[in-house]
Amino acid sequence: MKTIFKTMSAAAVVLMAAGCGNQGNKQEVQQTSAAEELPSVSVEQVFVKSVPQDATYTSTVQAYVKNNIVPQTAGRITKINVEVGDKVKKGQVLAEIDKAQLQQAQLQLHNAEVELSRLKALYEAGGLSKSDLDAIELQYNVAKTQVDNLIENTTLLSPIDGVITARNYDAGDMYAMSAPIFTVEQIKPVKLLVGVSESDYTKVKKGDRVSIKAEAFPDLTFDGRIERIYPTIDPSTRTFNVEVVVPNNYSTLRPGMFARVTINFGTNNSVVIPDVAVVKQQGSGERFVYVLNEDGTVSYQKVELGRRMGAEYEVLSGLSDGAKVVTGGQIRLKDGVKVSVNE
Repeated sequence: MKTIFKTMSAAAVVLMAAGCGNQGNKQEVQQTSAAEELPSVSVEQVFVKSVPQDATYTSTVQAYVKNNIVPQTAGRITKINVEVGDKVKKGQVLAEIDKAQLQQAQLQLHNAEVELSRLKALYEAGGLSKSDLDAIELQYNVAKTQVDNLIENTTLLSPIDGVITARNYDAGDMYAMSAPIFTVEQIKPVKLLVGVSESDYTKVKKGDRVSIKAEAFPDLTFDGRIERIYPTIDPSTRTFNVEVVVPNNYSTLRPGMFARVTINFGTNNSVVIPDVAVVKQQGSGERFVYVLNEDGTVSYQKVELGRRMGAEYEVLSGLSDGAKVVTGGQIRLKDGVKVSVNE
């Protein structure tokens, strides 16, 4: 009997020891599980940087000046001197209209001039009243004005240095006062109208330099300047127009080309964060980031974002210089939770 008791006691000791061992293992497993349950996140420290305040707008290249060449009255076109694509100088003859009316008016002017000269001599001799002389002078002036007008409308001149961009009639056609005979456009320089947000109205100044890139020339950048700022805001788009002028010395840019205009409004010193750190709150346009605190917890912090620069955002408010923001693992986070930071 004594032997059996001793054997059972020894077995009990072994079982108790085993039980204590299992309990210790369970505590270790619980501690390990607790450590593993901490959300694992990636963190990046952010700093204040110099952020260019520029904006890019789309626009279309326009001729600096565009003139439609038309006579004031209908008439047969007797001569066409230029073609589409031709470069022309100011004062160059582009086309001629039938001169029958002009020749008739010149004869009438000549007769009026002769009559005026005769009556002036008669007036000086005392044989004509001043009122009669004035009436003859008026007739002469009317005839001269008519001739000058017909000369202008039978010999069509270019009012600018430019290029012919349209021709709607041929020699021998009857001009019917519908479409213009020619369109002449000045393309040195060219201009672009850019719609700028009203929030930037006070930042834009006449004479500011801008850069332009045309879709047709992706490797070229053109320099321009703001020549005119329109004084009103479009209530439907909340934008105002600025007129940008590009010298276009080599006639590279052509009217109708699609272009992007970049305007620089200066620089700001702002905190810059990676775009992967930004969390959008569902159902609103607000943006948040998780900030790592010194005690290992994270705070859900609302931020106001400024300009986007590639894979980064400018932060206008909500973050301080040197803050540590979560850049990965946000899906398991909530405000105040303790986290495990990936090294």
